[in-house]
Amino acid sequence: MNKTSIRAAGLALAVLLVCAGLAQAQSSPAKKKDKAAAASQTVVAQASPEQLAAADMVLLGTSQCEFNQSVDVIRSEKHPGYVDLRHGKRTYLMKPVLSSTGAMRLEDVRGEALYIQIANKSMLLNTRTGQRMVDECVHERQRATSGSMRAAALIN
Repeated sequence: MNKTSIRAAGLALAVLLVCAGLAQAQSSPAKKKDKAAAASQTVVAQASPEQLAAADMVLLGTSQCEFNQSVDVIRSEKHPGYVDLRHGKRTYLMKPVLSSTGAMRLEDVRGEALYIQIANKSMLLNTRTGQRMVDECVHERQRATSGSMRAAALIN
């Protein structure tokens, strides 16, 4: 190969790489649209009698959390037996599941988040990364339970 053909091959390779980069950049918005469409098409199963009973036990309303954050839990208007959980700008459709320990698990139907309500606090977890999104969330009923627990501990 002579210098001219080597330069031409190098130039062709550079053009190919640039075109591949442009194609990938142009497909990114399409991928975002596909993800959004898939999320909106999430199939929500009809609530079982156990789930309906668990939904009645969920602490509804606003819970104040660490770092001046809050979590709002309301009944889902579209899906009986489910709740909508709002944290920041995100809203999750959650399936209530009562655990054998008595903790209430609110499981995101898309598998992104998990909200756990126990007697004295709650926490929101990102199930994909395995990290807490917010902790030390306290609902007014949990605050009352926590006060009763402290009072009982002082008596003992």
